[in-house]
Amino acid sequence: MLSPESLNQINLEAQKYPADKRASVIMAALRIAQQEKGYLSNSLIEYIAGVVEVPPMRAFEVATFYSMYELKPCGETQINVCTNISCKLRGSDEVVARLEERLGVKLGEMTPDGKIGLKEVECLGACVGAPMLQLNKDYIEHLTPEKIDEMLEPLLGAQLAGDKA
Repeated sequence: MLSPESLNQINLEAQKYPADKRASVIMAALRIAQQEKGYLSNSLIEYIAGVVEVPPMRAFEVATFYSMYELKPCGETQINVCTNISCKLRGSDEVVARLEERLGVKLGEMTPDGKIGLKEVECLGACVGAPMLQLNKDYIEHLTPEKIDEMLEPLLGAQLAGDKA
């Protein structure tokens, strides 16, 4: 179900832990699987549980607890918007409204072409830069509706060019 390269990465991660603590590699294994497959299906989570030698329920507990794991297709580009208190107080509502308007989707949805997923997250740990979001692996802080437009330009550029024609 996973490539030999991914399985090798999981084994390398497992070597960081004592043999009797192999279950500790579950988070890394889920991350590696998600990187390869795009999201964690139920069958993939069960498979990872077998690879890591933990009960499947343990793997499901981890996969469903943390917001970094995607349990359904989420788009080639993932936008995670922080809506916790610091971001909320500094304007995350306006940021969310602009994203939803420009992308044509609500939080928790994906654009119809499957290219961009928009997700609300509880906290990204960058309160000093609130309001902020995570674009794939990059943090973008001190957001304004105008900064959202600038961020979306390269992502929507081809679509916008088609709209103008």
